[in-house]
Amino acid sequence: MDKDEKPQVRLRAVVHGRVQGVNFRYYTVTAAQRLGITGWVANRWDRSVETVAEGPREALNEFRAFLQRGSPAARVDRVDVTWSEATGEFNRFGVRYER
Repeated sequence: MDKDEKPQVRLRAVVHGRVQGVNFRYYTVTAAQRLGITGWVANRWDRSVETVAEGPREALNEFRAFLQRGSPAARVDRVDVTWSEATGEFNRFGVRYER
């Protein structure tokens, strides 16, 4: 790691509330790309939205703040967050479609 390179961490979040059908995933991808983080976002069967993101902790804290606000039409009731070590498995941020 270069001296200017910040250590990478992983955030996994499940967002509860009115978060499907309100462009939540689109706004999440846009926020992630603006912050330069990688990972994915997906709708879950229980009407929540899950996201896994990797990047510098500072960027992920901003991402977490976005998740707590959500898209303009969303109503976020709760965000469950877990932190772990980054794996480096992602090269971009996109939507994951569950099967």
